[in-house]
Amino acid sequence: MENEEDPVKRQQIVDARARNISHNVRCLECGSQSIEESQADIAVLLRKLIRDEIRSGKSDKDIYKKLEDEYGETILYAPKFDWQTAGLWLSPLLIAGAAGGIWAYGRHRQRTNVHLLALNLTRGVPLTPKEKETMLEILTPPPPQGILPSSSWWTRWLSK
Repeated sequence: MENEEDPVKRQQIVDARARNISHNVRCLECGSQSIEESQADIAVLLRKLIRDEIRSGKSDKDIYKKLEDEYGETILYAPKFDWQTAGLWLSPLLIAGAAGGIWAYGRHRQRTNVHLLALNLTRGVPLTPKEKETMLEILTPPPPQGILPSSSWWTRWLSK
């Protein structure tokens, strides 16, 4: 009885490993499907190749390496992090940092009254407190009168 279960058990292990690897390999013909999901001829051949490699005793890492060497890095769904792909991996952080910088600069510009600074430079003499108060009253825009219906939820939240 044990001899009959061994080949069945081995075949189940091979199938499970092959399915796991096949889910991480892109179909070269379809592009948007894994070779496990695709019914293209190349996908069928690649699934057979993976099963043959597993039966020959190769590790998953060796199989991925062989597929990458033969078909290129684009066959794998998870590309490596190296200097060539660093832009792709880091672009979300760069975009978020740029957006945060623009937002912070806008907030800084809102709080800094450039007209007063320019007036100080042209006169060469700092303003008196009374003059500063008068200039701020004149140059400061009035506060918004309520929340506009077109404004986003996050702008209402930030203003609290």
